[in-house]
Amino acid sequence: MGPRPNLLTRRAAGVASTTLALLLSTAAVGVVPAASAFSAAPDGACMEPADSHADARMKPGGAAKHDPNELTVNQVREREADMAAALRERANYRTGAGATALATVTIPVVVHVIQENTTRAGGNIPDSMITSQINVLNQAYAGATGGAVTAFAFRLDRINRVTNPSWYPIVQGSSAERSMKSSLRTGGKNTLNIYLGELSNNLLGWATFPQRNLSSMDGVVVLSESLPGGTSTNYNQGDTGTHEVGHWLNLYHTFQGGCGGSGDSVSDTPAEASPAYQCPTGRNTCSATGLDPITNFMDYTYDSCMYQFTPGQASRMLTAWNAYRAA
Repeated sequence: MGPRPNLLTRRAAGVASTTLALLLSTAAVGVVPAASAFSAAPDGACMEPADSHADARMKPGGAAKHDPNELTVNQVREREADMAAALRERANYRTGAGATALATVTIPVVVHVIQENTTRAGGNIPDSMITSQINVLNQAYAGATGGAVTAFAFRLDRINRVTNPSWYPIVQGSSAERSMKSSLRTGGKNTLNIYLGELSNNLLGWATFPQRNLSSMDGVVVLSESLPGGTSTNYNQGDTGTHEVGHWLNLYHTFQGGCGGSGDSVSDTPAEASPAYQCPTGRNTCSATGLDPITNFMDYTYDSCMYQFTPGQASRMLTAWNAYRAA
């Protein structure tokens, strides 16, 4: 199906229609929910571009150095095996120490605005765009835009503004990115650090997958003008943020693996041979049942076209949270 008209109306002005209360608390349950195989980035300090364990979203024609957009079969296999091991470790820890798995989660968010100077053209976006982005995240992950309800809500804790021309634009996989994150990242595994600014290689954003050992590279990078009310045409309703946070919570792209294999490791997202751009209603690139999931937040379509996570994706994110990011 195509874009939902009420979604277009709600986000056209760059702000959420309502402010969602952060109702998801840290209630606990005793078991990790059942799910299919899951993944995590391999441990290790080396975070060179080719194995930075990052995933990106890009505009049509965009190209990242050492393309971070799709994992190899071996990378997926390693991540899935590591996720299974992490789940076993967490289960043993809960049995021995009485720890519990979370059923609902409120994620603290720290936003780092990377600026070349104090002008809007130099990255100095207003606070209102950032608060609107948090509202968009809360709508998307609460199922308010028409998708599945997930366990996650987001609470903006701090906006940190940094004027540093050597970090601007933010270049994926660079030593400057490493320096920026090593200097600025704050909080534990459960804290979402978002870095905003101009980006390299026509990218809209990128993110790290969860790991057993917290890395200073952990977090999400988003083109500042892709936030609600930004200037990035067709990508300025905040869903680059939604997409990249999905990776941070352990989701693959819907087109991961193409038409064969385990795909994105979620059973209720139809197989998709390649990224979808714009809003190609009725697109069907694989022989398996179901049209391409062009309205899913984990594809590459226009913000106006994407509006949903699936129940399988919601389950995958929560299981990964309990394996990697829960205290």
